[in-house]
Amino acid sequence: MANVVVVGSQWGDEGKGKIVDWLSERADVVVRFQGGHNAGHTLVIDGTSYKLSLLPSGVVRSGKLAVIGNGVVLDPHALLSEIEKLRGQGVVVGPDNLRIAENTTLILSLHRELDQKRESSNPGNRIGTTGRGIGPAYEDKVGRRAIRLTDLADLPSLPGKIDRLLTHHNALRRGLGQPEIAAETLIEELSSVADKVLPFMDTVWRLLDQRRRAGDRILFEGAQGALLDIDHGTYPFVTSSNTVAGQASTGSGLGPGAVGYVLGITKAYTTRVGEGPFPTEQTGEVGEFLGTRGHEFGTVTGRKRRCGWFDAVLVRQTIQVSGIRGIALTKLDVLDGLQEIKICVKYRLDGQEIDYLPAGQAAQMRVEPIYETLEGWGESTRGARSWADLPAQAVKYVRYIEELIGAPVAMLSTSPEREDTILVQDPFQD
Repeated sequence: MANVVVVGSQWGDEGKGKIVDWLSERADVVVRFQGGHNAGHTLVIDGTSYKLSLLPSGVVRSGKLAVIGNGVVLDPHALLSEIEKLRGQGVVVGPDNLRIAENTTLILSLHRELDQKRESSNPGNRIGTTGRGIGPAYEDKVGRRAIRLTDLADLPSLPGKIDRLLTHHNALRRGLGQPEIAAETLIEELSSVADKVLPFMDTVWRLLDQRRRAGDRILFEGAQGALLDIDHGTYPFVTSSNTVAGQASTGSGLGPGAVGYVLGITKAYTTRVGEGPFPTEQTGEVGEFLGTRGHEFGTVTGRKRRCGWFDAVLVRQTIQVSGIRGIALTKLDVLDGLQEIKICVKYRLDGQEIDYLPAGQAAQMRVEPIYETLEGWGESTRGARSWADLPAQAVKYVRYIEELIGAPVAMLSTSPEREDTILVQDPFQD
């Protein structure tokens, strides 16, 4: 049995929720290994919709252990709010089905305030953050001044750590024209949630090693997409963590030898939220068609997504960077009814053809897509559960995508319903 890492192969929003839920039913442990509560999954189970932004998808299924790894930055208030929301839907989350790594970095109110102030004070150079404090929390982590979950278990030691944190943040706040924060304010903020979140704390690296050795199947669940990776994405219009598959090991404490099959979730067209380059973006009739048919609004923020044609250059690149073995192709049904469908197969940069996205920001903004045009299909693919149910032109489209990106389609999704999935290869059976 292989452990499985699920990553988005584009800019996120690829429909990971359905695929992760499908896989989590087969897993024993579901691990979230990066990000914060700025990206989420929508799960639909027996007609009930669950919107998760921080909690791993395993929490909505009985008998599964959900784990928040050390690669995540955790807002304790957002965590408690999400747990309470699920309780209202009949899902009980407790220490028996949720564990959080003791070395997880915490998001504080000052992180949210800094995030929002930076974004609003420089309108000409916005990154497009959600303003939830994710980036500033990661900054404090690598700056070695973060407050971590384990610190809440030793409240007498907090004042010294908070003083070190505020030496940095109050200087920033003065520069931004904001009032300084008193240490007592943060101590009260943390003390108020300590007793509620500490029961979830665990030595996650050891727990996961024990579960692996016992033969449990582990699903590593990523947020966002590979093109938002802090190193390998469209920098600086990226998130503040590594989103590629290699982070599953670092962000959980389980060695890379324990990671098996890497599944890339890939939308049959392309979307992104926020600022930054998007070579195949369509702002006219096609973009509106894709956005409307695909219901392209963010799970967490509700922001309208930018839409465009499938970009094989980008997906091929993320397949190589993440070591993706197979893809789960989603939202094929959104393309139903188009007379013709375009696929970006190369770029043109300053008159030269290239087959990759360059790292430079200016170059990324200048690349022009080179398209190939395929005939569309008039029949519906929605709800198809076998290749025989698909129109011939839809099969041709999928097969050509496989050829261009250099990876097979392991799963094909034809609607938001979990049952409407064509399974070619079960990643856990690899």
